[in-house]
Amino acid sequence: MSQRLDPVRSKAVKGPGLKVPGIILLQFLLILSAEAFEYAFTKVGLLTGIAILISFLGGLYLGRPGTSFTNAVNPPIAFLFSTLIVMGTIGGTGFSPSKIGLDLISLLSSVAPWLISGAVISWAAHFAFMRKYAKK
Repeated sequence: MSQRLDPVRSKAVKGPGLKVPGIILLQFLLILSAEAFEYAFTKVGLLTGIAILISFLGGLYLGRPGTSFTNAVNPPIAFLFSTLIVMGTIGGTGFSPSKIGLDLISLLSSVAPWLISGAVISWAAHFAFMRKYAKK
């Protein structure tokens, strides 16, 4: 009787994985919640950046085959929409064009390294998956 000593790892989601709308919602809610929490106490930066990176990696891990393009494209768009929501509600700036432009640029610059590194990882995974599917 031989037993396996290492536990078998399984995905958190049973079945084929999340579809495109599920990935979009997952990434948007994760980024929005982290950004709102961080913006309430300080300025946006490290926590939101880590949430963006987790959203890229979470979409790769939890998504179905064929959803890697959505996973690569969605987090910057989700960050834009969540930033506009946070600035209009918690930020208290409203939608003044001069204030929105300046705040949007400063918030984007604070998470730019996280967006770039996540995008590089996600696009590399997308092209690797496409190459794998093309061989089949």
